[in-house]
Amino acid sequence: MKLRFILIGLLAGILLIFGGCTGTSVSGSQTLTVSIDELTNQQNVTQDIEAAAGDTIKIILGSNPSTGFSWTEQAQIGDTTILRQDKHETVAAADSDKIVGAAGTEEWTFTALKKGTTTVSMDYSRPWEGGEKGVWTFKLNVTVK
Repeated sequence: MKLRFILIGLLAGILLIFGGCTGTSVSGSQTLTVSIDELTNQQNVTQDIEAAAGDTIKIILGSNPSTGFSWTEQAQIGDTTILRQDKHETVAAADSDKIVGAAGTEEWTFTALKKGTTTVSMDYSRPWEGGEKGVWTFKLNVTVK
């Protein structure tokens, strides 16, 4: 009886340890995040990712629309038969109601359609005429297997 409780406790501990682990990949979906601080230190970010056909890829980039800058709403996809953009949204910082001008994020969701390689590119600019263009860039090299 005592051994059963020890084994149950051990099993519960193992489940807590592995259940608490998080990564960038969750059964058919992957998330890449680049914070506003990372973008401040590196203006041109390039990353690589592998996915399977049918997987969802989410890109989260730091953004601060109060500065007049925004990311390209429609990402530039090299081959739209391999990857499709499903969604783009701007997400305010969690404490934006307390801090005026707080940075938030812009998020894109893509679906991998078939095997192949393609790129996804976005620019962080002031979109109006005469505004700064391509001040920051993000490029994702996607391989769908």
